[in-house]
Amino acid sequence: MTRHWTFPRPRRDSSALPFTAVGYAIAALVLLPMLAVVLAALGGNLDTLSHLWATVLPRYITTTMILLVTVATGTCLIGAGTAWLVTACAFPGRRLLEVALVLPLAFPAYVLAYAYTDLLDHPGAVQTALRAVMGWGPRDYWFPEIRSTGGAAAMLTLVLYPYVYLLARAAFLSQGARPFNIARTLGLGPVRAFLRAALPLARPSIAAGVLLACMETLADYGTASYFGVQTFATGIYQSWFSMADRAGAAQLALGLLTAALLLALLERKTRGAARFYSKSGPGALPRIELTGWRALGASLACLVPTLLGAVVPAVTLALMAHGSGQSLLSERYLGFVSNSITLAAIAAGLTVLAAIALGYFARLRPGRVSRSVLQIGRIGYAVPGGVIAVGLLVPFAAFDNALDAFMEARFDISTGLLVTGSIWLMIAAYMIRFLAAAIGAYEGGQAAMNPNYDAASRALGKGPYLTLMRVHLPIMSPSLLTALLIVFVDVMKELPATLILRPFNYDTLAVQAHRLAADERLDGAAVPSLVIAAIGLLPVVLLIRRLGRNG
Repeated sequence: MTRHWTFPRPRRDSSALPFTAVGYAIAALVLLPMLAVVLAALGGNLDTLSHLWATVLPRYITTTMILLVTVATGTCLIGAGTAWLVTACAFPGRRLLEVALVLPLAFPAYVLAYAYTDLLDHPGAVQTALRAVMGWGPRDYWFPEIRSTGGAAAMLTLVLYPYVYLLARAAFLSQGARPFNIARTLGLGPVRAFLRAALPLARPSIAAGVLLACMETLADYGTASYFGVQTFATGIYQSWFSMADRAGAAQLALGLLTAALLLALLERKTRGAARFYSKSGPGALPRIELTGWRALGASLACLVPTLLGAVVPAVTLALMAHGSGQSLLSERYLGFVSNSITLAAIAAGLTVLAAIALGYFARLRPGRVSRSVLQIGRIGYAVPGGVIAVGLLVPFAAFDNALDAFMEARFDISTGLLVTGSIWLMIAAYMIRFLAAAIGAYEGGQAAMNPNYDAASRALGKGPYLTLMRVHLPIMSPSLLTALLIVFVDVMKELPATLILRPFNYDTLAVQAHRLAADERLDGAAVPSLVIAAIGLLPVVLLIRRLGRNG
């Protein structure tokens, strides 16, 4: 007779309750701006929506779609093409270009817009030299207009193709030699073998990178605003501030939110499909030796995106800054730097703490609820900064006004704008926007944490808090430092949320660059832009070091 043993279900440890409460609170904060946007949009009447449709909405939709299609095509061709060349081909400069192709990630698209406007606009160096050499007058020739939808798409493509490049490169490296070799034994040449074997296997990763680039395109405000391109992102800002149309801004934000969440859903599905394509055979992908014009073409194909996306704008900005007469050591600029660093440091610290709380909650209480809370924490990366800003302003402005009215009526005291007039609403927006990056870095470190570590710590009488502090965090410190750095840099570059939420007379480097560029003082805008780009190099250097080890 078989004896069936039954064991009592383990009691839930009450010491884990603080992590549960914090996890729920963070998830509620992430959901708050999205719910607020939905309610504010639905609260607007149909007259507002009809007015938007009759005036600006068709233009916003058309321009945004053109940008999405153009950026998706450009990032796919550049990112996947260069990833294939550096992974499967041998040509002069391959090792250097393999890591240099990541450099454009350090530059926000709006910084490239300032540099290329100074370089390519009518009074810029290129057209001035062209007129001098050819003897042309101002109306004797045609030159592409940089301040256009095409110009904005070009700037976004140059800084966003590394998303596709990094994911495609990893996919090609993980395939192994077998699929490509089988295609070659069937009589296919190198190019056809790539198209018929290697590319289909890497397609989910490439699609995930393209969708990430599309989400960043939806969220872009600085480039579109400076070039005068009317998109959903610029429309939200104009409706909120220029026309004081809160309902219209909320309805535009709802449209942008819907599109962003749809792209995020597609990205997660494609990235989920990518995990099924692991290494299918021994050996690395064979390198095709390129010679002659083919080698030159491959080198140029990898060199041009690096030059256009990093080297040319960096040199241009440096020359502009040199002639601007502005100094970072002046009291005014030191204030901008101090504001930027303060916001970025506080936001990075709180965001990483939130990621630790969510990740540890999921480890302590594995199950559907904790997984859902963790997924909610991740969706902020899909929501543009302008949408988050509007979604936070609506409820907290109502709270500030209600509190002020109550205190005035009861105690004859005006509380003013306690929340919306402080930097804490900005920090909340940053945390919601960049929490996914911190969670990703935390989970990367947690993957190395053997469950036996927790069991050993508990056997020694240590509770969840001490286990986290004395076991988990010391082991995961490299991943957490990476998360801190990534969020810090992202906050330094964030523009739309900062423009909408900043307190009066509280400016950052990004805001100062945007203001000077809007006033056509591009030489002055180069100074804060260079600082932003230099700080953006920090996580790129980490990526380059990792590529150097895995290349």
